[in-house]
Amino acid sequence: MLSTNNQHIALISVHGDPAIEIGKEEAGGQNVYVRQVGEALAQQGWQVDMFTRKVSRDQPTIVQHSSNCRTIRLTAGPEEFVPRDHLFEYLPVFVEQLLKFQQQEGIEYSVVHTNYWLSSWVGMELKKVQPIKQIHTYHSLGAVKYKSVSTIPLIATTRLEIERKVLETAERIVATSPQEKEHMRSLVSAKGSIDIIPCGTDIHKFGSVTREAARQQLGIDSDTQVVFYVGRFDQRKGIETLVRAVGKSQMRQQGNLKLFIGGGSRPGQSDGKERDRIEKIVGELGLQDITTFPGRLGDETLPVYYAAADVCVVPSHYEPFGLVAIEAMASGTPVVASDVGGLQFTVVPEETGLLAPPKDDAAFAAAIDRILANPEWGNQLGKNARVRVEKMFSWDGVASQLSDLYTHLIVKEAAPELVGQVSA
Repeated sequence: MLSTNNQHIALISVHGDPAIEIGKEEAGGQNVYVRQVGEALAQQGWQVDMFTRKVSRDQPTIVQHSSNCRTIRLTAGPEEFVPRDHLFEYLPVFVEQLLKFQQQEGIEYSVVHTNYWLSSWVGMELKKVQPIKQIHTYHSLGAVKYKSVSTIPLIATTRLEIERKVLETAERIVATSPQEKEHMRSLVSAKGSIDIIPCGTDIHKFGSVTREAARQQLGIDSDTQVVFYVGRFDQRKGIETLVRAVGKSQMRQQGNLKLFIGGGSRPGQSDGKERDRIEKIVGELGLQDITTFPGRLGDETLPVYYAAADVCVVPSHYEPFGLVAIEAMASGTPVVASDVGGLQFTVVPEETGLLAPPKDDAAFAAAIDRILANPEWGNQLGKNARVRVEKMFSWDGVASQLSDLYTHLIVKEAAPELVGQVSA
């Protein structure tokens, strides 16, 4: 097998900065994925450069994560936050700046792994001028997303065409679940090569604290029933469904139910407006006394909230994978999630949690109540969830699969007769 030492790879995530604090506007699962994959690949011997867009003059241009893993922020368009649906016009400059950086550093990349459709366009442009292999992870499919939103953005036609083109031209597409692969085939194109490699989570960070210790740290009584959500404030995340479900919960009548809705950005930004809307619904339903908005939860605090919860709810209208679900599962917390996308892969009904139809607050209420009313069963679901994550969703395991894929493609290019010696 070809040695990966000193092989340079580029991870491209135009709008998802892997070095930014998770929880800021438009900073979520993709940021975590790119950062964790990059650092794990670096530990396996690859030279990893992660390219993203600079959104502030105050941001350092280069963030060194380890000796052979760094984030490079390129200036493409104004050095300020720009919503992802308005970034396409700045991509040609992003490509120019990336090529300029390469030339200055004297680096040739063997592989470019692009993330989200914006980055896929960058990768396809780089392939026009360099002999590189492109691997792509969608993180979200326009063909699925646009079914679940009331307003279709102007960029939709461009996005759908680019998503089709990258599926048909990239050396390999990485689907994070069988459900996502099926969506690609049924909604995007029958052409192209797809491998299924899931997202991962830090199995050492999540699951490192007991429920008792977590509740003591957060000042939550041992007999309180805790329902937890964490994520962006975005209508597609289904927080309204969760709030209305808690309003209908039979367990709420017992008087010791608490709802924690974590995450979010600054007031006035798009997710701040959604938070205002959710808080209004909380008030209308008379849930103010049992609902807490702890705000953005950092790396130190997030595992504590997961551990303290009796159930973690992921009510998204659609999720290609759903990192929150496996973070909760790694923490030994059962999950109630929407019966959509990758959540159908990560959550095993009746074994690690329960699934409910999206936007169905009555079904979510019933699922939440089932777990809360049977604490011994809930504990068993949590134990099963931890075992499933250890087996299938560690970042080291994910990076090993990606490393094998990169190596296979490089060897295939360098010496076709060696391909049979390398696992795909």
